[in-house]
Amino acid sequence: MEELVRTNDPVLISFLESILEEAGIKHFVADGNMSIMEGSLAMIPRRILVDADQIHKARNLVRDAGLEHELRPARDDT
Repeated sequence: MEELVRTNDPVLISFLESILEEAGIKHFVADGNMSIMEGSLAMIPRRILVDADQIHKARNLVRDAGLEHELRPARDDT
């Protein structure tokens, strides 16, 4: 899986999950339960991970939603 977005914003996470689900893109929100350990301070960002074979489609959906600035750098960009 590849990292699509890293954020502390629960609204953004919910929105992205919605558009990914609607497009049929399997994803996983990593570090979602870390708030238990950190005391709900939102210091540890959540990461939205997408299967590598669907990362380009997912990145395009995020761009189309006007949230390109939230995208993590693509692996081929590093």
